[in-house]
Amino acid sequence: MDDLRIAWLVPSVELGAYWQPVLKEFTKKFANTVFYTGQVWPGFDPKAPGSSAIQLVGETKFYETTKIDTGYDRGFIYVSPSIVGHLLKFKPQIILAQAFSLWTVLALLFQPIGGWQMVIIYDGSSPNTDFRDSKVRSFLRRAIARFAKAFVANSYAGKKYLIEVLNAPEERIFTRTYLVPDAEALRQRLETTEPPSLPLKHPVFLYVGRITQRKGLKTLLEACAILKSQGYSEYSLLIVGEGDQRQELEAFIQERNFTDQVTWAGWIDYGRLGAYFQQADVFVFPTFEDVWGMVVPEAMVFGKPILCSKGAAACELIIEGENGYLFDPHDPKALAEGMRRFLDQPELINSMGMRSQELIAQHTPQTAAKSFAEVTAFVVASS
Repeated sequence: MDDLRIAWLVPSVELGAYWQPVLKEFTKKFANTVFYTGQVWPGFDPKAPGSSAIQLVGETKFYETTKIDTGYDRGFIYVSPSIVGHLLKFKPQIILAQAFSLWTVLALLFQPIGGWQMVIIYDGSSPNTDFRDSKVRSFLRRAIARFAKAFVANSYAGKKYLIEVLNAPEERIFTRTYLVPDAEALRQRLETTEPPSLPLKHPVFLYVGRITQRKGLKTLLEACAILKSQGYSEYSLLIVGEGDQRQELEAFIQERNFTDQVTWAGWIDYGRLGAYFQQADVFVFPTFEDVWGMVVPEAMVFGKPILCSKGAAACELIIEGENGYLFDPHDPKALAEGMRRFLDQPELINSMGMRSQELIAQHTPQTAAKSFAEVTAFVVASS
Protein backbone atom coordinates (compact mmCIF):
# COMPACT_ATOMS: atom_id res chain seq x y z
CA MET A 1 0.00 0.00 0.00
CA ASP A 2 2.69 2.50 0.99
CA ASP A 3 4.45 2.07 -2.39
CA LEU A 4 1.35 2.79 -4.48
CA ARG A 5 1.62 5.46 -7.15
CA ILE A 6 -1.46 7.68 -6.96
CA ALA A 7 -2.45 10.47 -9.34
CA TRP A 8 -5.08 13.12 -8.65
CA LEU A 9 -6.74 14.85 -11.61
CA VAL A 10 -8.29 18.12 -10.41
CA PRO A 11 -8.53 20.64 -13.28
CA SER A 12 -8.74 23.74 -11.08
CA VAL A 13 -8.05 24.61 -7.47
CA GLU A 14 -8.33 28.36 -8.02
CA LEU A 15 -10.16 28.78 -4.70
CA GLY A 16 -8.88 25.54 -3.19
CA ALA A 17 -6.05 26.28 -0.76
CA TYR A 18 -7.75 23.70 1.49
CA TRP A 19 -6.31 20.89 -0.69
CA GLN A 20 -2.79 21.58 0.53
CA PRO A 21 -3.32 20.46 4.18
CA VAL A 22 -5.19 17.34 2.98
CA LEU A 23 -2.30 16.45 0.67
CA LYS A 24 0.13 17.08 3.51
CA GLU A 25 -1.59 14.32 5.50
CA PHE A 26 -2.26 12.02 2.54
CA THR A 27 1.36 12.00 1.37
CA LYS A 28 2.52 10.88 4.82
CA LYS A 29 1.13 7.47 3.89
CA PHE A 30 1.32 7.63 0.10
CA ALA A 31 4.57 9.38 -0.73
CA ASN A 32 4.30 8.50 -4.45
CA THR A 33 1.46 10.94 -5.03
CA VAL A 34 1.13 13.58 -7.74
CA PHE A 35 -1.75 16.07 -7.71
CA TYR A 36 -2.23 17.35 -11.27
CA THR A 37 -4.08 20.61 -11.83
CA GLY A 38 -4.24 23.39 -14.40
CA GLN A 39 -4.92 26.25 -12.00
CA VAL A 40 -3.78 26.94 -8.45
CA TRP A 41 -4.95 29.47 -5.87
CA PRO A 42 -3.55 33.00 -5.43
CA GLY A 43 -0.48 32.98 -3.20
CA PHE A 44 0.25 29.33 -3.89
CA ASP A 45 3.55 28.37 -2.27
CA PRO A 46 5.12 25.25 -3.84
CA LYS A 47 7.39 24.93 -0.79
CA ALA A 48 4.55 24.72 1.76
CA PRO A 49 3.95 21.26 3.32
CA GLY A 50 1.73 19.23 0.99
CA SER A 51 2.22 21.56 -1.97
CA SER A 52 5.19 19.62 -3.34
CA ALA A 53 2.74 16.98 -4.61
CA ILE A 54 0.98 19.57 -6.79
CA GLN A 55 2.06 19.74 -10.42
CA LEU A 56 0.73 22.22 -12.97
CA VAL A 57 -0.21 20.81 -16.37
CA GLY A 58 -1.15 23.33 -19.02
CA GLU A 59 -3.80 25.89 -18.18
CA THR A 60 -7.44 25.36 -17.23
CA LYS A 61 -9.98 27.70 -18.86
CA PHE A 62 -13.75 27.95 -18.53
CA TYR A 63 -15.77 28.81 -21.65
CA GLU A 64 -19.25 30.11 -20.90
CA THR A 65 -22.14 29.04 -23.11
CA THR A 66 -25.11 30.12 -20.97
CA LYS A 67 -25.30 32.93 -18.41
CA ILE A 68 -27.29 32.01 -15.29
CA ASP A 69 -28.16 34.93 -13.01
CA THR A 70 -28.94 33.02 -9.82
CA GLY A 71 -26.72 30.00 -10.43
CA TYR A 72 -23.45 28.82 -11.91
CA ASP A 73 -22.92 29.88 -15.51
CA ARG A 74 -23.02 26.91 -17.86
CA GLY A 75 -20.25 26.01 -20.23
CA PHE A 76 -17.31 23.69 -20.52
CA ILE A 77 -13.81 23.48 -19.07
CA TYR A 78 -10.75 23.26 -21.27
CA VAL A 79 -7.84 21.30 -19.81
CA SER A 80 -4.56 20.38 -21.44
CA PRO A 81 -4.55 16.97 -23.21
CA SER A 82 -0.85 16.73 -22.33
CA ILE A 83 -2.01 15.11 -19.09
CA VAL A 84 -1.87 11.80 -20.99
CA GLY A 85 1.89 12.02 -21.36
CA HIS A 86 2.29 12.83 -17.67
CA LEU A 87 0.19 9.84 -16.65
CA LEU A 88 1.95 7.39 -18.97
CA LYS A 89 5.29 8.58 -17.61
CA PHE A 90 4.25 8.47 -13.94
CA LYS A 91 2.37 5.14 -14.34
CA PRO A 92 -0.07 5.52 -11.45
CA GLN A 93 -1.86 2.47 -10.13
CA ILE A 94 -4.82 4.51 -8.92
CA ILE A 95 -6.27 7.74 -10.30
CA LEU A 96 -8.54 10.00 -8.26
CA ALA A 97 -10.33 12.09 -10.89
CA GLN A 98 -12.54 15.02 -10.01
CA ALA A 99 -15.97 14.78 -11.62
CA PHE A 100 -16.30 14.34 -15.39
CA SER A 101 -13.82 16.65 -17.07
CA LEU A 102 -11.82 15.91 -20.22
CA TRP A 103 -9.03 14.65 -17.96
CA THR A 104 -11.36 11.99 -16.54
CA VAL A 105 -12.35 10.97 -20.07
CA LEU A 106 -8.72 10.77 -21.26
CA ALA A 107 -7.70 8.76 -18.20
CA LEU A 108 -10.43 6.24 -19.01
CA LEU A 109 -9.53 6.07 -22.70
CA PHE A 110 -5.89 5.30 -21.86
CA GLN A 111 -6.73 2.95 -19.00
CA PRO A 112 -6.08 -0.18 -21.11
CA ILE A 113 -2.54 1.07 -21.78
CA GLY A 114 -1.82 2.47 -18.32
CA GLY A 115 -3.57 -0.28 -16.37
CA TRP A 116 -4.66 2.07 -13.60
CA GLN A 117 -7.87 1.91 -11.52
CA MET A 118 -10.24 4.89 -11.55
CA VAL A 119 -11.96 6.62 -8.63
CA ILE A 120 -14.30 9.54 -9.28
CA ILE A 121 -14.56 12.25 -6.64
CA TYR A 122 -17.65 14.46 -6.70
CA ASP A 123 -17.56 17.67 -4.66
CA GLY A 124 -21.31 18.24 -4.43
CA SER A 125 -24.63 18.48 -6.18
CA SER A 126 -26.29 21.58 -7.63
CA PRO A 127 -28.64 22.18 -10.59
CA ASN A 128 -26.10 23.76 -12.92
CA THR A 129 -23.27 21.34 -12.18
CA ASP A 130 -25.36 18.16 -12.23
CA PHE A 131 -26.96 18.93 -15.65
CA ARG A 132 -29.89 16.65 -14.84
CA ASP A 133 -31.81 18.40 -17.62
CA SER A 134 -29.17 17.50 -20.22
CA LYS A 135 -29.76 14.04 -21.70
CA VAL A 136 -26.44 14.12 -23.53
CA ARG A 137 -24.32 15.00 -20.49
CA SER A 138 -26.18 12.56 -18.28
CA PHE A 139 -25.68 9.77 -20.82
CA LEU A 140 -21.95 10.47 -21.10
CA ARG A 141 -21.52 10.65 -17.34
CA ARG A 142 -23.35 7.35 -16.87
CA ALA A 143 -21.02 5.78 -19.41
CA ILE A 144 -17.97 7.12 -17.56
CA ALA A 145 -19.32 6.04 -14.17
CA ARG A 146 -19.56 2.41 -15.31
CA PHE A 147 -15.77 2.19 -15.42
CA ALA A 148 -15.11 3.67 -11.98
CA LYS A 149 -14.02 1.29 -9.23
CA ALA A 150 -15.29 3.64 -6.53
CA PHE A 151 -16.74 7.09 -5.90
CA VAL A 152 -16.13 9.66 -3.18
CA ALA A 153 -18.93 12.17 -2.57
CA ASN A 154 -18.27 15.21 -0.40
CA SER A 155 -21.96 15.52 0.45
CA TYR A 156 -25.06 13.34 0.70
CA ALA A 157 -26.57 15.43 -2.09
CA GLY A 158 -23.64 14.35 -4.26
CA LYS A 159 -24.21 10.71 -3.31
CA LYS A 160 -27.89 11.01 -4.21
CA TYR A 161 -26.98 12.38 -7.64
CA LEU A 162 -24.49 9.57 -8.29
CA ILE A 163 -27.13 6.95 -7.46
CA GLU A 164 -30.26 8.51 -9.00
CA VAL A 165 -28.80 9.94 -12.20
CA LEU A 166 -25.62 7.98 -12.91
CA ASN A 167 -26.78 4.60 -11.55
CA ALA A 168 -23.60 4.28 -9.47
CA PRO A 169 -23.71 1.24 -7.14
CA GLU A 170 -24.35 2.48 -3.60
CA GLU A 171 -21.90 0.01 -2.09
CA ARG A 172 -19.07 1.66 -4.05
CA ILE A 173 -19.89 5.23 -2.97
CA PHE A 174 -17.99 6.66 0.01
CA THR A 175 -19.70 9.74 1.42
CA ARG A 176 -16.97 11.67 3.19
CA THR A 177 -16.56 15.38 3.92
CA TYR A 178 -13.21 16.20 2.34
CA LEU A 179 -13.63 19.90 1.53
CA VAL A 180 -12.58 21.01 4.99
CA PRO A 181 -10.84 24.01 6.55
CA ASP A 182 -7.50 23.81 8.28
CA ALA A 183 -8.56 25.01 11.73
CA GLU A 184 -5.01 25.12 13.07
CA ALA A 185 -3.77 27.30 10.21
CA LEU A 186 -6.77 29.64 10.47
CA ARG A 187 -6.15 30.19 14.18
CA GLN A 188 -2.40 30.67 13.67
CA ARG A 189 -3.05 33.38 11.09
CA LEU A 190 -5.43 35.04 13.55
CA GLU A 191 -2.64 35.38 16.12
CA THR A 192 -0.54 37.45 13.70
CA THR A 193 -3.38 39.62 12.33
CA GLU A 194 -4.44 42.99 13.68
CA PRO A 195 -8.18 43.01 14.42
CA PRO A 196 -10.06 45.42 12.13
CA SER A 197 -11.26 48.66 13.68
CA LEU A 198 -14.84 48.86 12.51
CA PRO A 199 -17.88 50.78 13.87
CA LEU A 200 -20.06 47.73 14.51
CA LYS A 201 -23.11 47.21 16.68
CA HIS A 202 -23.54 43.76 18.14
CA PRO A 203 -24.84 41.33 17.21
CA VAL A 204 -22.83 41.37 14.00
CA PHE A 205 -24.10 39.32 11.07
CA LEU A 206 -21.26 38.46 8.68
CA TYR A 207 -21.25 37.63 4.97
CA VAL A 208 -18.03 36.58 3.21
CA GLY A 209 -17.92 35.93 -0.54
CA ARG A 210 -18.33 37.42 -3.95
CA ILE A 211 -20.78 40.27 -4.43
CA THR A 212 -22.66 38.67 -7.31
CA GLN A 213 -26.27 37.74 -7.95
CA ARG A 214 -25.67 34.01 -7.47
CA LYS A 215 -24.58 34.55 -3.89
CA GLY A 216 -28.01 35.80 -2.82
CA LEU A 217 -26.94 39.02 -1.10
CA LYS A 218 -30.10 40.74 -2.35
CA THR A 219 -32.14 38.26 -0.30
CA LEU A 220 -30.04 39.09 2.77
CA LEU A 221 -30.55 42.82 2.27
CA GLU A 222 -34.28 42.32 1.71
CA ALA A 223 -34.32 40.50 5.05
CA CYS A 224 -32.60 43.54 6.62
CA ALA A 225 -35.26 45.80 5.09
CA ILE A 226 -37.94 43.61 6.67
CA LEU A 227 -36.21 43.89 10.06
CA LYS A 228 -36.09 47.67 9.60
CA SER A 229 -39.86 47.77 9.03
CA GLN A 230 -40.31 45.74 12.21
CA GLY A 231 -38.29 48.19 14.30
CA TYR A 232 -34.98 46.27 14.49
CA SER A 233 -31.92 48.45 14.05
CA GLU A 234 -29.51 47.51 16.86
CA TYR A 235 -27.25 45.20 14.88
CA SER A 236 -24.66 45.33 12.09
CA LEU A 237 -24.30 43.51 8.80
CA LEU A 238 -20.63 43.18 7.82
CA ILE A 239 -20.06 42.35 4.16
CA VAL A 240 -16.62 41.09 3.08
CA GLY A 241 -15.94 40.70 -0.64
CA GLU A 242 -16.07 42.39 -4.01
CA GLY A 243 -18.16 41.92 -7.12
CA ASP A 244 -20.22 43.44 -9.90
CA GLN A 245 -23.45 43.72 -7.90
CA ARG A 246 -22.21 46.08 -5.21
CA GLN A 247 -23.47 49.32 -6.80
CA GLU A 248 -26.96 47.86 -7.23
CA LEU A 249 -27.02 46.65 -3.64
CA GLU A 250 -25.76 49.95 -2.23
CA ALA A 251 -28.60 51.73 -4.05
CA PHE A 252 -31.10 49.25 -2.55
CA ILE A 253 -29.75 49.91 0.97
CA GLN A 254 -30.10 53.68 0.53
CA GLU A 255 -33.57 53.33 -0.93
CA ARG A 256 -34.74 51.24 2.05
CA ASN A 257 -32.91 53.50 4.52
CA PHE A 258 -30.79 51.09 6.55
CA THR A 259 -27.30 52.32 5.66
CA ASP A 260 -26.39 52.58 9.35
CA GLN A 261 -26.68 48.82 9.71
CA VAL A 262 -24.36 47.87 6.81
CA THR A 263 -20.56 47.98 6.71
CA TRP A 264 -18.68 47.13 3.52
CA ALA A 265 -15.19 45.76 4.18
CA GLY A 266 -14.26 45.09 0.55
CA TRP A 267 -11.85 42.38 -0.49
CA ILE A 268 -9.85 40.86 2.39
CA ASP A 269 -6.82 38.64 1.89
CA TYR A 270 -7.53 35.04 2.92
CA GLY A 271 -4.84 35.14 5.60
CA ARG A 272 -6.66 38.02 7.34
CA LEU A 273 -10.20 36.65 7.15
CA GLY A 274 -10.02 35.05 10.57
CA ALA A 275 -10.02 38.47 12.22
CA TYR A 276 -13.33 39.28 10.53
CA PHE A 277 -14.87 35.97 11.51
CA GLN A 278 -13.76 36.76 15.06
CA GLN A 279 -15.55 40.14 14.97
CA ALA A 280 -18.83 38.54 13.97
CA ASP A 281 -21.56 36.91 16.04
CA VAL A 282 -23.55 35.07 13.35
CA PHE A 283 -22.49 33.95 9.87
CA VAL A 284 -24.99 34.25 7.01
CA PHE A 285 -24.68 32.40 3.71
CA PRO A 286 -27.63 33.31 1.43
CA THR A 287 -26.36 31.74 -1.83
CA PHE A 288 -28.77 30.54 -4.50
CA GLU A 289 -26.38 27.80 -5.65
CA ASP A 290 -23.11 26.48 -4.26
CA VAL A 291 -21.64 23.02 -4.78
CA TRP A 292 -20.32 23.31 -1.23
CA GLY A 293 -19.46 26.68 0.37
CA MET A 294 -16.17 26.56 2.32
CA VAL A 295 -16.99 29.75 4.20
CA VAL A 296 -19.58 27.81 6.22
CA PRO A 297 -17.17 25.32 7.84
CA GLU A 298 -14.63 28.14 8.20
CA ALA A 299 -17.15 30.17 10.21
CA MET A 300 -17.86 27.08 12.30
CA VAL A 301 -14.15 26.80 13.16
CA PHE A 302 -14.45 30.25 14.78
CA GLY A 303 -17.49 29.17 16.76
CA LYS A 304 -20.21 30.98 14.85
CA PRO A 305 -23.85 29.95 14.53
CA ILE A 306 -24.88 29.70 10.88
CA LEU A 307 -27.84 30.98 8.91
CA CYS A 308 -27.44 28.89 5.77
CA SER A 309 -29.28 28.80 2.48
CA LYS A 310 -30.64 25.46 1.34
CA GLY A 311 -28.97 26.26 -2.00
CA ALA A 312 -25.55 25.44 -0.53
CA ALA A 313 -24.52 21.80 -0.14
CA ALA A 314 -22.70 22.89 3.03
CA CYS A 315 -26.15 23.22 4.62
CA GLU A 316 -25.62 19.55 5.54
CA LEU A 317 -23.30 20.81 8.27
CA ILE A 318 -26.18 22.63 9.96
CA ILE A 319 -28.35 20.85 12.50
CA GLU A 320 -31.52 22.92 12.64
CA GLY A 321 -31.89 24.57 16.02
CA GLU A 322 -28.52 23.30 17.30
CA ASN A 323 -25.87 25.30 15.46
CA GLY A 324 -28.05 27.42 13.21
CA TYR A 325 -31.04 27.58 10.91
CA LEU A 326 -31.73 26.87 7.23
CA PHE A 327 -33.78 28.98 4.84
CA ASP A 328 -34.93 29.13 1.23
CA PRO A 329 -32.72 31.70 -0.56
CA HIS A 330 -35.78 32.95 -2.45
CA ASP A 331 -37.59 33.77 0.84
CA PRO A 332 -36.24 36.89 2.59
CA LYS A 333 -38.99 36.61 5.22
CA ALA A 334 -37.59 33.25 6.35
CA LEU A 335 -34.09 34.72 6.59
CA ALA A 336 -35.39 37.75 8.51
CA GLU A 337 -37.05 35.35 10.94
CA GLY A 338 -33.75 33.54 11.47
CA MET A 339 -31.92 36.82 12.12
CA ARG A 340 -34.67 37.94 14.48
CA ARG A 341 -34.17 34.82 16.60
CA PHE A 342 -30.62 35.93 17.40
CA LEU A 343 -31.75 39.53 17.98
CA ASP A 344 -34.48 38.44 20.39
CA GLN A 345 -32.46 35.67 22.05
CA PRO A 346 -28.78 36.72 22.00
CA GLU A 347 -27.92 33.87 24.37
CA LEU A 348 -28.31 31.52 21.37
CA ILE A 349 -25.15 32.97 19.83
CA ASN A 350 -22.74 31.40 22.31
CA SER A 351 -24.52 28.06 22.70
CA MET A 352 -24.98 27.52 18.96
CA GLY A 353 -21.47 28.76 18.25
CA MET A 354 -20.01 26.18 20.61
CA ARG A 355 -22.06 23.49 18.87
CA SER A 356 -20.66 24.63 15.50
CA GLN A 357 -17.12 24.11 16.80
CA GLU A 358 -18.01 20.66 18.11
CA LEU A 359 -19.48 19.62 14.78
CA ILE A 360 -16.68 20.91 12.54
CA ALA A 361 -14.03 19.37 14.78
CA GLN A 362 -15.13 16.02 13.30
CA HIS A 363 -14.05 17.15 9.82
CA THR A 364 -10.35 17.94 9.48
CA PRO A 365 -7.56 17.54 6.90
CA GLN A 366 -6.57 14.41 8.84
CA THR A 367 -10.05 12.84 8.54
CA ALA A 368 -10.23 13.82 4.86
CA ALA A 369 -6.86 12.20 4.10
CA LYS A 370 -7.92 9.12 6.06
CA SER A 371 -11.09 8.88 3.95
CA PHE A 372 -9.12 8.88 0.69
CA ALA A 373 -6.75 6.27 2.15
CA GLU A 374 -9.81 4.16 2.99
CA VAL A 375 -11.08 4.41 -0.58
CA THR A 376 -7.62 3.53 -1.89
CA ALA A 377 -7.52 0.42 0.28
CA PHE A 378 -10.98 -0.57 -0.97
CA VAL A 379 -9.90 -0.28 -4.63
CA VAL A 380 -6.73 -2.28 -4.01
CA ALA A 381 -8.65 -5.01 -2.19
CA SER A 382 -11.29 -5.28 -4.93
CA SER A 383 -8.83 -5.31 -7.85
